[in-house]
Amino acid sequence: MQVILKKDVQNLGETGDVITVKDGYARNFLVPKNLAEVATEGALKNREKNLARIRVKQEKLHQEALAKAEQIEKIGKLELSAKAGESGKLFGTITTKKLCEEIKDKFDIEIDKKTVSLNHPINRIGDYVMLIKLTSKVKTELNVTVTASEVVKESIEEEVEETAAATEVEAEA
Repeated sequence: MQVILKKDVQNLGETGDVITVKDGYARNFLVPKNLAEVATEGALKNREKNLARIRVKQEKLHQEALAKAEQIEKIGKLELSAKAGESGKLFGTITTKKLCEEIKDKFDIEIDKKTVSLNHPINRIGDYVMLIKLTSKVKTELNVTVTASEVVKESIEEEVEETAAATEVEAEA
């Protein structure tokens, strides 16, 4: 089935593109979510009329994305601190939502969490790479360094052993 994209769809196309997709994908996903419309004769004529307007809008979005990518690249490295255990494992995971909030708070740059992907989950102290895909053509990376704000003993067994050792020392004295 041929459809006309109303919005950019990742791995599929950009606004205004006429593409061929499976019928079920068009009927059950693209059309109900208002991402595309069926490419009827009337819709194709309407697309031709609106194509210039669509291209101007896309160019404006592209320029805004380039400017935002430049701002992100100026950051260089995002440094975060989190509560961690002695082995470097964090208590919880730092999510893309948390990363976007940190960038918003520290640098006043708005990033949608859906545009962010990580090379692997941030659940340990260390360095990570955050890929930010602003548009289908504009991508940038940001290095993230996670440090321990507080080091906490990890196991209860260690605490029990230390308590027992302290009790023995007191009993001997």
